[in-house]
Amino acid sequence: MTDVIAHWIDGKTYSGKSDRTSPVTNPATGEVTGSLALADTDDARAVIDAAAAAFPAWRDTSLAKRTAILFSFRELLNAKKNELAEIITAEHGKVLSDALGEISRGQEVVEFACGMAHLLKGGYTENASTGVDVYSIRQPLGPVGIISPFNFPAMVPMWFFPIAIAAGNTVVLKPSEKDPSASIWLAKLWAEAGLPDGVFNVLQGDKVAVDELLENKKIKSISFVGSTPIAQYVYSTGTAHGKRVQALGGAKNHAVVLPDADLDLAADAMVNAGFGSAGERCMAISALVAVGNIADELVAKIAERTTPLVTGDGTRGADMGPLVTKAHRDKVSSYVDAGEAAGATLVVDGRGVKADGGENGFWLGPTLIDHVTPEMSVYTDEIFGPVLSVVRVDTYDDALELINDNPYGNGTAIFTNDGGAARRFQNEVEVGMIGINVPIPVPMAYYSFGGWKNSLFGDSHAHGTEGVHFFTRGKAVTSRWLDPSHGGINLGFPENS
Repeated sequence: MTDVIAHWIDGKTYSGKSDRTSPVTNPATGEVTGSLALADTDDARAVIDAAAAAFPAWRDTSLAKRTAILFSFRELLNAKKNELAEIITAEHGKVLSDALGEISRGQEVVEFACGMAHLLKGGYTENASTGVDVYSIRQPLGPVGIISPFNFPAMVPMWFFPIAIAAGNTVVLKPSEKDPSASIWLAKLWAEAGLPDGVFNVLQGDKVAVDELLENKKIKSISFVGSTPIAQYVYSTGTAHGKRVQALGGAKNHAVVLPDADLDLAADAMVNAGFGSAGERCMAISALVAVGNIADELVAKIAERTTPLVTGDGTRGADMGPLVTKAHRDKVSSYVDAGEAAGATLVVDGRGVKADGGENGFWLGPTLIDHVTPEMSVYTDEIFGPVLSVVRVDTYDDALELINDNPYGNGTAIFTNDGGAARRFQNEVEVGMIGINVPIPVPMAYYSFGGWKNSLFGDSHAHGTEGVHFFTRGKAVTSRWLDPSHGGINLGFPENS
C-alpha cells in the first residue's frame, strides 16, 4: 500500500472527490513509492475557490506583514533544505548536490521578493497641473496559477510564487505528476512561516487540472514552464480566456567554442552543462559547435572527462542520476540510436552503462556524439537527456548562422579569449540568455529569466523586474483636493495649466 499524495487547500491536505490516481516512482530503483491524487474538475474548482476567497484579506495585508512572512519562510527553508533535497532526489533522481543547488537558486528569488516594499514603490508628481497631483501605484492581480515541470520541482515554482505572494496575490501551484511531493513540503513550510490559509494552494493532477486553471475566470494569470508544444497550448488557451500568460517553452542550447578558447576550461564546462541533472535542464548545453580545427582535441578532452563519471543512485554519491521515467529514458535512448544510424560517431555511449543503483532504475549514461549534422534528429529535437552532440563548422559566421536559424532561443554560450568576438556574439546572436565562458547562463534573481523565439510565449520573463510587473497591475491616479475657488461650470475639455 503506497501513500496518497494529496492536494493542499486552506492550510491542510485535501484528498479530493476524484478516485483517479497515478503512480509516483523512484527513478533509481523503478519502485512505486506513492500514489498521486488526480483532480477532477470539482476538485480543481475547490482549490481555486480557496485561493479566491483568501485574496481580499491578503491583498489588504500590509507590505510589512507580508515581507515578514517571506523572511520567515527564507529562514525555515535554509534550516530544512536538506529535507527538501532528499524528497527531490527520491522522486526526480538528480543527485543530492544538484537538488541542493536548485533549492539555493530558488531561494535567491525568495530573497529578492523580501524587498517587495521597495519593488512596489510608485512615482509621484506634485502640482502636475495647478493644485493637481499625479501618482502611480501597482496592485496585485488576484489568484494566480503556476504550472511547473518535473525537472525542477522546487526551483521553478520558486521563480514565481515568492514574487506573486509578496505582491499580494494568492497562488494555485500545479506541480508535475512525476515528482509532486516537494510542492506539499513547500506548502507546509509556508504554513509554518505564518502564511494565512488559502494564500498558497497545491492542485495535483493532469490535463483536467491544467485546463481548469486555464479556463477558470477566477485565475488571473498563468506561469508555465515546459515543452514548447504544451507552452503553445497553455498560452493560446489561457489568453483566449482573458489571462496574462508567461509560458516558457523548450530549448536547444548551443555552446560555440572558438579556436582561441581555453580548451580545458571549455571541456570541463561541456561536461558540466551537458550531463548535470542527466541533461534534464532547459538550460543544458546539448549542441557543442566547434569552430575551426579544434574539434578533434576538444572532443578527446571531453571524452577523457566523461568516461570516469559514475552514473547511479543520487543518494550514494554518484556524479549523475537516472532519468525521471522509463518512458523518457527509452525516448532519449532512441535519439542516440537514430544519430548512430544517420552516420554520427558515438564517442561515449551511455546506453549500456553499469549504474550504481537498482537494476530497474531508469539509467542512461553520459553520451557524446561527434560529426552530428543539422538535419539529424539528435540535433533538431530537444532531447532533454545526457546527450551532447558535436557539430563542426569552419567559421564564427557559420556558428552564428546555425544558432540563429534554430527555432529555439533560450540559452547559448561562447568560449573565447577574444573580447571583441564575445561582444560581437552577444550582440548578434538571437537568444535570450547569453554566457561568455559561462556554460549555463541562468541570471540572478534580480534579473529576469527567459528566452526568445519558440522558447517563450508571452511578453514577460520570470522573476526580476519583469516578474514583479507580471504579477501586478499599474494604476495612475490624478488627484485634486477642492476648495471653493474651484467651483463653476465649464463643459470644455480640461486643460493642464
